Amino acid sequence: MPPKVLPTIHHRQQVASSKLFRIESLDLEFSNGVNRQYERMQSSGRGAVMMIPFIDEQTFLLVREYAAGTHSYQLGFPKGLIDPGETPEQAGNRELMEEVGYGAKSLTFLHSMSMAPAFFNSKMTILIAQNLFSESRVGDEPEPLEVVHWRVDDIPNLLAQEDFTEARSIAALLLMEKWLRS
Repeated sequence: MPPKVLPTIHHRQQVASSKLFRIESLDLEFSNGVNRQYERMQSSGRGAVMMIPFIDEQTFLLVREYAAGTHSYQLGFPKGLIDPGETPEQAGNRELMEEVGYGAKSLTFLHSMSMAPAFFNSKMTILIAQNLFSESRVGDEPEPLEVVHWRVDDIPNLLAQEDFTEARSIAALLLMEKWLRS
C-alpha cells in the first residue's frame, strides 16, 4: 500500500474559545478528492506530564482529585501542564511537589502518548519518579488532593476501583507494570 498523503488544509478558522480551549474548523481535501470539514481543539503546544511516584520499591502514590468532566472525584497519577520554558522532568518534579508533597531525585522517561489525536494535538510524557524527598509547593489546585499509597502487588484491585477510570492513568499503570518486569 502506498504511503498516505496528508489532506490539504484549504481554510482554517477559529470557531469558539474559552479560558482553556480554542476550537478551530478545518476545510480539508483528501488525496482522493473528497472534501470534508473537521473541528479540532488547538493545543497550547506545551504538553503535559504524568508521574508514577514510587515512595519505596513496592509502593507508588496516586491522587484523588475533582474531575469536572464527570463531576466526580477520580483516582489517578499526579499530572499537569508543562509551563513555558520547562522540560518534562522539571514540570514533573514541580507537579509532584504541588500535588503529593515530594520531589524526586530520579525521573525516568517511560513513554509519550497522544490524547484523542482525532480532535486534539497534545502530548503527555509519562515519567517514573524515584528516590523521593519531602518537599511541598503551592499549586493551582482549589483544595488539597488526597494522596493514596498503593502497593505494586495490589494492581488488580486498583483496576477494580470505581474511581480509577481515566484512560491515561490506566495506560501509565500498564506501562509501569511492563517497566517493572524488565
